Amino acid sequence: MRIHVIGINYWPEQTGIAVFSTGRAEYLAARGHQVTVCSAVPYYPEWRVAAAYRRRPFAREQRAGVDLRRCPIYVPSTVNAPRRVLHEASFVASAFLRSLCCRRPDLLLVVSPPVGLAVAAAMLSWIWRVPYVFHVEDLQPDAAVDLGMIRGSSIVRMLYAVERLAYRRAAAVSTLNDAMRDRVIAKGIPAGKVVLFSGWADPALFDLNAETDDAPLRAQLGLSDAFVVLHAGNMGVKQGLDVVIDAASRMQAVPDLLFVLVGDGAVRPALEARVHRLGLSNVRIVPLLSHDQFLRLLATAGVCLVTQQRSVADIVFPSKVLTLLAAGKATVASVNANSQVAHAIQAAGAGEVVVPENPGALIAAIERLRADRARRATMAADGRAYARRLWDRETTLARQARTLEAIAVGHPFHDVSSAPDHR
Repeated sequence: MRIHVIGINYWPEQTGIAVFSTGRAEYLAARGHQVTVCSAVPYYPEWRVAAAYRRRPFAREQRAGVDLRRCPIYVPSTVNAPRRVLHEASFVASAFLRSLCCRRPDLLLVVSPPVGLAVAAAMLSWIWRVPYVFHVEDLQPDAAVDLGMIRGSSIVRMLYAVERLAYRRAAAVSTLNDAMRDRVIAKGIPAGKVVLFSGWADPALFDLNAETDDAPLRAQLGLSDAFVVLHAGNMGVKQGLDVVIDAASRMQAVPDLLFVLVGDGAVRPALEARVHRLGLSNVRIVPLLSHDQFLRLLATAGVCLVTQQRSVADIVFPSKVLTLLAAGKATVASVNANSQVAHAIQAAGAGEVVVPENPGALIAAIERLRADRARRATMAADGRAYARRLWDRETTLARQARTLEAIAVGHPFHDVSSAPDHR
Protein backbone atom coordinates (compact mmCIF):
# COMPACT_ATOMS: atom_id res chain seq x y z
CA MET A 1 0.00 0.00 0.00
CA ARG A 2 1.22 3.51 -0.81
CA ILE A 3 0.77 6.06 2.00
CA HIS A 4 1.43 9.76 1.47
CA VAL A 5 2.08 11.79 4.63
CA ILE A 6 2.13 15.57 4.93
CA GLY A 7 3.37 17.16 8.14
CA ILE A 8 5.32 20.30 8.90
CA ASN A 9 7.66 18.67 11.46
CA TYR A 10 9.82 15.57 10.95
CA TRP A 11 13.27 14.14 11.65
CA PRO A 12 15.90 15.40 12.50
CA GLU A 13 13.80 17.63 14.77
CA GLN A 14 13.91 16.08 18.23
CA THR A 15 10.86 17.48 19.99
CA GLY A 16 7.07 17.40 19.86
CA ILE A 17 5.18 16.39 16.76
CA ALA A 18 8.31 15.51 14.75
CA VAL A 19 9.13 12.56 16.99
CA PHE A 20 5.73 10.95 16.50
CA SER A 21 5.37 11.74 12.79
CA THR A 22 8.78 10.19 12.18
CA GLY A 23 8.10 7.13 14.31
CA ARG A 24 4.72 6.51 12.69
CA ALA A 25 6.02 6.82 9.12
CA GLU A 26 9.00 4.57 9.80
CA TYR A 27 6.79 1.97 11.49
CA LEU A 28 4.47 1.91 8.48
CA ALA A 29 7.46 1.50 6.16
CA ALA A 30 8.78 -1.37 8.30
CA ARG A 31 5.35 -2.98 8.01
CA GLY A 32 5.89 -3.16 4.24
CA HIS A 33 4.10 -0.04 3.02
CA GLN A 34 5.55 2.46 0.54
CA VAL A 35 5.63 5.66 2.57
CA THR A 36 6.31 9.12 1.17
CA VAL A 37 6.57 12.09 3.52
CA CYS A 38 6.39 15.74 2.48
CA SER A 39 7.76 17.83 5.33
CA ALA A 40 9.31 21.24 5.86
CA VAL A 41 13.04 21.69 6.05
CA PRO A 42 14.02 21.31 9.73
CA TYR A 43 13.59 24.54 11.71
CA TYR A 44 11.91 23.74 15.04
CA PRO A 45 12.05 24.55 17.95
CA GLU A 46 14.89 27.02 17.26
CA TRP A 47 12.79 28.82 14.60
CA ARG A 48 15.82 28.75 12.34
CA VAL A 49 16.36 26.55 9.28
CA ALA A 50 19.06 23.96 9.98
CA ALA A 51 22.35 24.85 8.30
CA ALA A 52 22.45 21.64 6.26
CA TYR A 53 19.18 22.56 4.53
CA ARG A 54 19.57 26.28 3.86
CA ARG A 55 20.69 25.64 0.28
CA ARG A 56 18.61 22.47 -0.14
CA PRO A 57 14.96 23.56 0.27
CA PHE A 58 13.78 20.72 -2.02
CA ALA A 59 16.07 18.02 -0.63
CA ARG A 60 15.05 14.41 -1.17
CA GLU A 61 16.20 11.82 1.34
CA GLN A 62 15.73 8.16 2.18
CA ARG A 63 15.58 7.18 5.84
CA ALA A 64 14.41 3.94 7.42
CA GLY A 65 12.50 3.00 4.27
CA VAL A 66 10.70 6.36 4.02
CA ASP A 67 10.93 8.54 0.89
CA LEU A 68 11.33 11.98 2.46
CA ARG A 69 10.76 15.10 0.36
CA ARG A 70 11.51 18.49 1.85
CA CYS A 71 9.40 21.56 1.21
CA PRO A 72 10.62 25.16 1.48
CA ILE A 73 9.09 27.27 4.23
CA TYR A 74 9.22 30.85 5.43
CA VAL A 75 10.67 30.95 8.96
CA PRO A 76 10.36 34.34 10.67
CA SER A 77 13.18 35.54 12.88
CA THR A 78 10.60 36.88 15.35
CA VAL A 79 7.33 35.00 15.75
CA ASN A 80 4.05 36.91 15.95
CA ALA A 81 0.55 36.14 14.71
CA PRO A 82 0.80 37.66 11.18
CA ARG A 83 4.22 36.11 10.56
CA ARG A 84 3.05 32.76 11.85
CA VAL A 85 0.15 32.84 9.39
CA LEU A 86 2.63 33.46 6.55
CA HIS A 87 4.91 30.75 7.92
CA GLU A 88 2.15 28.15 7.89
CA ALA A 89 0.68 29.29 4.57
CA SER A 90 4.07 28.94 2.91
CA PHE A 91 4.25 25.30 3.97
CA VAL A 92 0.67 24.53 2.94
CA ALA A 93 1.41 25.85 -0.56
CA SER A 94 4.81 24.19 -0.97
CA ALA A 95 3.63 20.85 0.45
CA PHE A 96 0.64 20.83 -1.91
CA LEU A 97 2.81 21.50 -4.96
CA ARG A 98 5.50 19.04 -3.84
CA SER A 99 2.85 16.37 -3.30
CA LEU A 100 1.52 16.82 -6.83
CA CYS A 101 4.92 15.62 -8.07
CA CYS A 102 4.55 12.35 -6.16
CA ARG A 103 2.83 9.13 -7.20
CA ARG A 104 -0.84 8.72 -6.44
CA PRO A 105 -1.13 6.98 -3.06
CA ASP A 106 -3.79 4.69 -1.65
CA LEU A 107 -4.15 6.84 1.46
CA LEU A 108 -3.29 10.38 2.49
CA LEU A 109 -2.38 11.13 6.12
CA VAL A 110 -2.18 14.82 7.10
CA VAL A 111 -0.79 15.96 10.45
CA SER A 112 -2.14 19.21 11.94
CA PRO A 113 -1.11 21.85 12.93
CA PRO A 114 -1.15 23.77 10.76
CA VAL A 115 -4.90 23.50 10.34
CA GLY A 116 -4.49 25.12 6.91
CA LEU A 117 -3.27 21.76 5.61
CA ALA A 118 -6.97 20.92 5.41
CA VAL A 119 -7.07 22.82 2.11
CA ALA A 120 -4.19 20.80 0.67
CA ALA A 121 -5.70 17.57 2.02
CA ALA A 122 -9.13 18.19 0.49
CA MET A 123 -7.67 19.16 -2.89
CA LEU A 124 -5.24 16.24 -3.07
CA SER A 125 -7.92 13.80 -1.95
CA TRP A 126 -10.16 15.05 -4.77
CA ILE A 127 -7.40 15.00 -7.41
CA TRP A 128 -6.14 11.56 -6.42
CA ARG A 129 -9.58 10.14 -5.54
CA VAL A 130 -8.22 8.68 -2.30
CA PRO A 131 -9.37 9.00 1.33
CA TYR A 132 -7.49 11.13 3.81
CA VAL A 133 -7.04 10.95 7.57
CA PHE A 134 -6.68 14.28 9.38
CA HIS A 135 -4.54 13.78 12.48
CA VAL A 136 -4.99 16.53 15.09
CA GLU A 137 -2.04 17.00 17.45
CA ASP A 138 -3.24 20.43 18.56
CA LEU A 139 -6.70 21.98 18.30
CA GLN A 140 -5.11 25.03 16.73
CA PRO A 141 -8.11 27.34 16.24
CA ASP A 142 -9.29 26.72 19.80
CA ALA A 143 -5.76 27.31 21.12
CA ALA A 144 -5.37 30.56 19.18
CA VAL A 145 -8.67 31.89 20.54
CA ASP A 146 -8.29 30.63 24.12
CA LEU A 147 -4.76 32.03 24.44
CA GLY A 148 -5.61 35.35 22.80
CA MET A 149 -3.03 34.75 20.07
CA ILE A 150 -5.38 35.84 17.28
CA ARG A 151 -7.87 38.68 17.46
CA GLY A 152 -10.49 39.65 14.93
CA SER A 153 -13.74 37.85 14.25
CA SER A 154 -13.10 37.46 10.52
CA ILE A 155 -9.80 35.61 11.08
CA VAL A 156 -11.37 33.40 13.74
CA ARG A 157 -14.29 32.55 11.45
CA MET A 158 -11.88 31.66 8.67
CA LEU A 159 -9.88 29.35 10.95
CA TYR A 160 -12.99 27.52 12.07
CA ALA A 161 -14.23 27.24 8.48
CA VAL A 162 -10.95 25.58 7.48
CA GLU A 163 -11.21 23.27 10.47
CA ARG A 164 -14.75 22.24 9.47
CA LEU A 165 -13.51 21.51 5.95
CA ALA A 166 -10.78 19.30 7.37
CA TYR A 167 -13.07 17.27 9.58
CA ARG A 168 -16.04 16.87 7.26
CA ARG A 169 -14.10 15.84 4.16
CA ALA A 170 -11.83 13.41 6.01
CA ALA A 171 -12.47 9.69 6.01
CA ALA A 172 -11.44 9.81 9.66
CA VAL A 173 -10.19 12.35 12.19
CA SER A 174 -7.62 11.13 14.69
CA THR A 175 -6.44 12.86 17.82
CA LEU A 176 -4.47 12.24 21.01
CA ASN A 177 -6.88 11.60 23.86
CA ASP A 178 -10.50 11.41 24.97
CA ALA A 179 -10.84 15.10 25.86
CA MET A 180 -9.60 16.22 22.45
CA ARG A 181 -11.80 13.61 20.79
CA ASP A 182 -14.81 14.95 22.70
CA ARG A 183 -14.05 18.46 21.47
CA VAL A 184 -13.91 17.31 17.87
CA ILE A 185 -17.22 15.46 18.25
CA ALA A 186 -18.77 18.56 19.85
CA LYS A 187 -18.03 20.41 16.61
CA GLY A 188 -20.60 18.21 14.86
CA ILE A 189 -18.39 15.34 13.70
CA PRO A 190 -19.88 11.82 14.08
CA ALA A 191 -18.33 9.94 16.98
CA GLY A 192 -17.65 6.89 14.83
CA LYS A 193 -15.45 8.99 12.58
CA VAL A 194 -13.10 10.19 15.34
CA VAL A 195 -10.39 7.80 16.53
CA LEU A 196 -7.53 7.92 19.00
CA PHE A 197 -3.95 8.03 17.73
CA SER A 198 -2.10 8.66 20.97
CA GLY A 199 1.59 9.23 21.31
CA TRP A 200 3.89 6.62 22.78
CA ALA A 201 6.82 6.56 25.17
CA ASP A 202 10.38 6.06 23.98
CA PRO A 203 11.20 2.47 25.05
CA ALA A 204 14.59 3.65 26.34
CA LEU A 205 12.83 5.66 29.04
CA PHE A 206 11.57 2.54 30.79
CA ASP A 207 15.18 1.41 31.33
CA LEU A 208 16.34 4.76 32.70
CA ASN A 209 17.74 4.59 36.21
CA ALA A 210 15.84 7.46 37.78
CA GLU A 211 18.13 7.43 40.84
CA THR A 212 21.32 8.14 38.87
CA ASP A 213 23.33 11.20 39.87
CA ASP A 214 25.55 12.04 36.89
CA ALA A 215 28.55 13.98 38.24
CA PRO A 216 30.21 14.58 34.83
CA LEU A 217 26.97 16.00 33.39
CA ARG A 218 26.50 18.16 36.46
CA ALA A 219 29.96 19.59 35.96
CA GLN A 220 29.38 20.13 32.23
CA LEU A 221 26.11 22.04 32.79
CA GLY A 222 27.22 23.84 35.95
CA LEU A 223 24.64 22.19 38.20
CA SER A 224 26.98 21.64 41.20
CA ASP A 225 25.33 19.35 43.75
CA ALA A 226 21.97 21.12 43.67
CA PHE A 227 18.55 19.48 43.74
CA VAL A 228 17.45 19.89 40.11
CA VAL A 229 13.91 21.00 39.24
CA LEU A 230 13.66 20.33 35.50
CA HIS A 231 11.44 21.64 32.73
CA ALA A 232 12.25 20.19 29.33
CA GLY A 233 10.61 20.86 25.98
CA ASN A 234 9.17 23.64 23.92
CA MET A 235 9.29 27.16 25.32
CA GLY A 236 6.19 28.71 23.80
CA VAL A 237 3.16 30.74 24.81
CA LYS A 238 1.07 27.74 25.87
CA GLN A 239 3.69 26.59 28.39
CA GLY A 240 3.26 29.66 30.58
CA LEU A 241 6.86 29.41 31.80
CA ASP A 242 6.80 32.75 33.60
CA VAL A 243 5.45 30.86 36.61
CA VAL A 244 8.76 28.98 36.83
CA ILE A 245 10.75 32.21 36.76
CA ASP A 246 8.42 33.69 39.38
CA ALA A 247 8.94 30.65 41.61
CA ALA A 248 12.71 30.80 41.16
CA SER A 249 12.78 34.48 42.10
CA ARG A 250 11.06 33.65 45.41
CA MET A 251 13.40 30.72 46.10
CA GLN A 252 16.76 32.41 45.59
CA ALA A 253 17.55 32.02 49.28
CA VAL A 254 16.81 28.27 49.25
CA PRO A 255 20.20 26.51 49.31
CA ASP A 256 21.18 23.83 46.82
CA LEU A 257 18.11 24.09 44.60
CA LEU A 258 18.33 24.85 40.90
CA PHE A 259 15.71 25.35 38.20
CA VAL A 260 16.88 23.99 34.83
CA LEU A 261 14.93 24.77 31.65
CA VAL A 262 16.04 22.75 28.63
CA GLY A 263 14.86 23.39 25.09
CA ASP A 264 14.02 26.22 22.76
CA GLY A 265 11.05 28.07 21.39
CA ALA A 266 9.49 31.40 20.60
CA VAL A 267 9.57 32.78 24.16
CA ARG A 268 13.04 31.58 25.14
CA PRO A 269 14.71 34.98 24.47
CA ALA A 270 12.16 36.70 26.71
CA LEU A 271 12.73 34.15 29.48
CA GLU A 272 16.50 34.58 29.26
CA ALA A 273 16.13 38.36 29.39
CA ARG A 274 13.92 38.12 32.46
CA VAL A 275 16.33 35.79 34.26
CA HIS A 276 19.15 38.21 33.51
CA ARG A 277 17.12 41.24 34.59
CA LEU A 278 16.19 39.60 37.92
CA GLY A 279 19.73 38.34 38.47
CA LEU A 280 18.57 34.79 39.16
CA SER A 281 21.53 32.58 40.01
CA ASN A 282 19.25 29.59 40.64
CA VAL A 283 18.08 29.26 37.02
CA ARG A 284 19.86 27.63 34.10
CA ILE A 285 18.41 27.84 30.59
CA VAL A 286 20.05 25.16 28.48
CA PRO A 287 19.74 24.65 24.69
CA LEU A 288 18.51 21.37 23.25
CA LEU A 289 20.71 18.46 24.31
CA SER A 290 21.61 15.31 22.46
CA HIS A 291 19.35 12.36 23.19
CA ASP A 292 21.98 10.75 25.42
CA GLN A 293 22.62 13.97 27.36
CA PHE A 294 18.92 14.57 27.80
CA LEU A 295 18.41 11.09 29.27
CA ARG A 296 21.33 11.65 31.64
CA LEU A 297 19.89 14.98 32.80
CA LEU A 298 16.43 13.45 33.17
CA ALA A 299 17.85 10.74 35.40
CA THR A 300 19.65 13.35 37.52
CA ALA A 301 16.61 15.58 38.07
CA GLY A 302 14.90 15.42 41.44
CA VAL A 303 11.51 16.78 40.33
CA CYS A 304 10.19 17.54 36.83
CA LEU A 305 7.68 20.17 35.78
CA VAL A 306 4.81 20.43 33.34
CA THR A 307 3.40 23.94 33.04
CA GLN A 308 0.55 25.38 30.99
CA GLN A 309 -1.40 28.60 30.93
CA ARG A 310 -4.67 28.53 32.83
CA SER A 311 -6.73 28.74 29.62
CA VAL A 312 -5.17 25.55 28.25
CA ALA A 313 -7.34 22.56 29.11
CA ASP A 314 -8.11 20.01 26.42
CA ILE A 315 -6.68 21.70 23.32
CA VAL A 316 -3.25 20.07 23.60
CA PHE A 317 -1.57 17.16 25.36
CA PRO A 318 2.19 17.71 25.62
CA SER A 319 4.37 14.72 24.85
CA LYS A 320 6.57 15.53 27.84
CA VAL A 321 3.90 13.92 30.04
CA LEU A 322 4.57 10.55 28.39
CA THR A 323 8.31 11.11 28.69
CA LEU A 324 8.33 12.01 32.38
CA LEU A 325 6.04 9.21 33.47
CA ALA A 326 7.87 6.56 31.44
CA ALA A 327 11.19 7.81 32.85
CA GLY A 328 9.95 7.38 36.40
CA LYS A 329 10.13 11.02 37.43
CA ALA A 330 7.98 12.60 40.13
CA THR A 331 6.18 15.48 38.43
CA VAL A 332 4.59 18.75 39.49
CA ALA A 333 1.95 19.83 36.97
CA SER A 334 1.04 23.52 37.08
CA VAL A 335 -2.00 23.11 34.86
CA ASN A 336 -5.75 23.55 34.66
CA ALA A 337 -7.34 20.98 37.00
CA ASN A 338 -9.78 19.99 34.24
CA SER A 339 -7.04 19.36 31.69
CA GLN A 340 -6.10 15.96 30.34
CA VAL A 341 -2.61 16.50 31.74
CA ALA A 342 -4.03 16.84 35.25
CA HIS A 343 -6.20 13.77 34.78
CA ALA A 344 -3.23 11.69 33.59
CA ILE A 345 -0.92 12.77 36.43
CA GLN A 346 -3.59 12.08 39.02
CA ALA A 347 -4.72 8.78 37.50
CA ALA A 348 -1.12 7.60 37.42
CA GLY A 349 -0.32 8.83 40.93
CA ALA A 350 2.82 10.27 39.36
CA GLY A 351 2.94 13.67 41.03
CA GLU A 352 1.04 16.70 42.20
CA VAL A 353 -1.30 18.98 40.26
CA VAL A 354 -1.29 22.62 41.38
CA VAL A 355 -3.11 25.80 40.39
CA PRO A 356 -1.60 27.14 37.14
CA GLU A 357 0.13 30.52 36.97
CA ASN A 358 0.51 30.44 40.76
CA PRO A 359 4.17 30.48 41.86
CA GLY A 360 3.27 29.96 45.52
CA ALA A 361 1.44 26.71 44.75
CA LEU A 362 4.32 25.56 42.55
CA ILE A 363 6.88 26.30 45.27
CA ALA A 364 4.88 24.45 47.93
CA ALA A 365 4.61 21.31 45.78
CA ILE A 366 8.33 21.37 44.94
CA GLU A 367 9.24 21.72 48.61
CA ARG A 368 6.93 18.87 49.61
CA LEU A 369 8.42 16.49 47.08
CA ARG A 370 11.99 17.59 47.71
CA ALA A 371 11.55 16.76 51.39
CA ASP A 372 10.03 13.30 50.80
CA ARG A 373 12.28 11.00 48.80
CA ALA A 374 10.16 7.93 49.54
CA ARG A 375 7.07 9.63 48.12
CA ARG A 376 8.99 10.60 45.01
CA ALA A 377 10.04 6.98 44.56
CA THR A 378 6.45 5.77 44.85
CA MET A 379 5.27 8.34 42.31
CA ALA A 380 8.07 7.30 39.98
CA ALA A 381 7.11 3.63 40.08
CA ASP A 382 3.40 4.32 39.70
CA GLY A 383 3.93 6.74 36.83
CA ARG A 384 6.15 4.31 34.96
CA ALA A 385 3.62 1.48 35.34
CA TYR A 386 0.84 3.75 34.02
CA ALA A 387 2.95 4.80 31.03
CA ARG A 388 3.85 1.21 30.22
CA ARG A 389 0.17 0.26 30.27
CA LEU A 390 -1.10 3.13 28.11
CA TRP A 391 1.78 4.26 25.92
CA ASP A 392 3.67 1.16 24.84
CA ARG A 393 5.21 1.97 21.45
CA GLU A 394 4.58 -1.33 19.66
CA THR A 395 0.96 -1.65 20.82
CA THR A 396 0.13 1.95 19.97
CA LEU A 397 1.69 1.95 16.51
CA ALA A 398 0.26 -1.45 15.57
CA ARG A 399 -3.24 -0.19 16.39
CA GLN A 400 -2.74 2.94 14.31
CA ALA A 401 -1.38 0.96 11.37
CA ARG A 402 -4.39 -1.37 11.37
CA THR A 403 -6.74 1.62 11.39
CA LEU A 404 -4.99 3.26 8.44
CA GLU A 405 -4.93 0.00 6.49
CA ALA A 406 -8.66 -0.48 6.99
CA ILE A 407 -9.45 3.07 5.86
CA ALA A 408 -7.34 2.71 2.74
CA VAL A 409 -9.34 -0.29 1.52
CA GLY A 410 -12.73 1.04 2.63
CA HIS A 411 -13.27 -1.39 5.51
CA PRO A 412 -14.80 -0.37 8.85
CA PHE A 413 -11.90 1.04 10.78
CA HIS A 414 -10.79 0.48 14.33
CA ASP A 415 -13.50 1.45 16.78
CA VAL A 416 -12.40 3.88 19.48
CA SER A 417 -13.97 1.70 22.16
CA SER A 418 -11.13 -0.82 21.81
CA ALA A 419 -8.49 1.86 22.34
CA PRO A 420 -7.14 2.41 25.86
CA ASP A 421 -9.01 4.92 27.98
CA HIS A 422 -6.87 7.95 28.89
CA ARG A 423 -9.27 9.44 31.38
